[in-house]
Amino acid sequence: MKARYLFKSLEKHLDHKSYTIITGARQVGKTTLLRQLFKKLRERDEIVAFINLENKLLLLTLDKNPNAIFDFVQETPKKIIDGKASKRIYILIDEIQYLSNPSNFLKYLYDEYDYNVKIIVSGSSAFYIDKKFKDSLAGRKRIFHLYPMSFNEFLEFKEEDDLNNEISFMVQEPSYKSLYRRSIKSFLNEYLIYGGYPAVVLEEDKAEKIHLLNELKDSYLRKDILESKVDKELKFLVLLQLLSLQTGNILNKNSLGRTIGLDNKTVERYVYILQKCFHIDLVKPFFSNLKKEFIKMPKIYFNDLGLRNSLINNFELPANREDKGMLFENFVYNQLRIKYIPENIRYWRTTDGNEIDFVIKDSSDSGLAIEAKWNCNKFNPKKYTKFLTNYNKFELSCVDINDKNIIGY
Repeated sequence: MKARYLFKSLEKHLDHKSYTIITGARQVGKTTLLRQLFKKLRERDEIVAFINLENKLLLLTLDKNPNAIFDFVQETPKKIIDGKASKRIYILIDEIQYLSNPSNFLKYLYDEYDYNVKIIVSGSSAFYIDKKFKDSLAGRKRIFHLYPMSFNEFLEFKEEDDLNNEISFMVQEPSYKSLYRRSIKSFLNEYLIYGGYPAVVLEEDKAEKIHLLNELKDSYLRKDILESKVDKELKFLVLLQLLSLQTGNILNKNSLGRTIGLDNKTVERYVYILQKCFHIDLVKPFFSNLKKEFIKMPKIYFNDLGLRNSLINNFELPANREDKGMLFENFVYNQLRIKYIPENIRYWRTTDGNEIDFVIKDSSDSGLAIEAKWNCNKFNPKKYTKFLTNYNKFELSCVDINDKNIIGY
C-alpha cells in the first residue's frame, strides 16, 4: 500500500517530544496511516503498541485507569522522576475521541512520562476532539489534518507516476505541449466525478465507486449525525444537499433556515458540525477593513467532490453538466489548500456583485487573485478594475480546466 503525502511529515514528527494527533473525516485513511507508522517503528526496532478504541471493553478499562494502557506494551515506561529512559515507548491509538476525556488521558500520560512515552493518535473528526479536549494540551501536541487525496496523490495511487512527472515538467516549461494531455484530462474527469477517498480511488469499477460513495453518505455520515447528537436528522441531510447545490456560493444561513424550517442557531450548529467532521470548508471574505471580514458571509466548499456528487446523485461527465463551473471552482479550492494555509485563502466581493473567487495574501498588501472558470476564453480583466485599483499589488489570473498550474499543486 502506498503512503499518503502526509506520511513523511508524520514520520518526521515521531522523534519529537509532543504527541501526534491525526484528524480527518471517516474513511479518509487515518487508520492506514497509523498502521504504516506502526510498521515503520517496528522496522526501527522500537518498543511499540497499536490500540484500537473501537474495543468497548478496552475503552472502559482506559477510562478508569490510563496506566492500563501499558498492559499492552512489552516494557513499563519510566516516569519523569525516575529519569530519561534509554528507549522510548511508542503507543498508537486509533479513535481517541471515544474516551470520556481524551485531553485528561493524554495530559496525564505526558506529564507523568514526558519523553519516555510517545503517543500517536487518530480521531474521526475535530468535532469530537473539540468537545472533549477540555485542556488545550498547549505545547504537548501537534495536530495533522488528513484530507481526501489531492489530484496528484490520486495519480500516484493509480500508478500514474509518469503523468505526475509530465505535469511537473509542463509547469516548469510553459511552452511545452504534452502528448499526454488526453490521459491527464481523462483522469481529471474521473477525479472531479468520484473524488479522493482512498477506497473509491482504488476501485476500478464505476458502479462500485458509486456504491462506496453512497455508503459514505448513508452509513458513515449517519455516524457523524448520531455521535454529534443531531436532533433533526432529516433536516440536517436536506441542509447538506442544499449546500452541495450551492458549492462556491455565499452561505446565507437565514435563507437556508427559512427554506428548511430551522432557526438560525440550529443552521449555524449544523454547519459547524459539518466543518468539524471535515465535510465542508468555509472561506471568509477578503477586505482591507478587518472588522468587515468578521461580519460578512463565507463561501462554502466540499472537502471531497465524490461525496458532494453523491449528495446530488450526479455522476455525469463534468463537461456535460450544468454545475461544471461549481465543480471546477471547488476543485481549485481543494488544490489551493495544498499549497497555502487554508485560513489565508479568501474571496472578494462587492455589494454590487463584483467578485473574485480566491484572494491569497503573501504579505500585508500583496498576493494572488484567482478567478476559476471552466473556460477562461471569456475572462475579461476589465471586470476587476475596482479590485486592481484598490489592491494594485495583487497579481490577477484566470485558471480553467486546461490550466497545468492548478493541477500541478
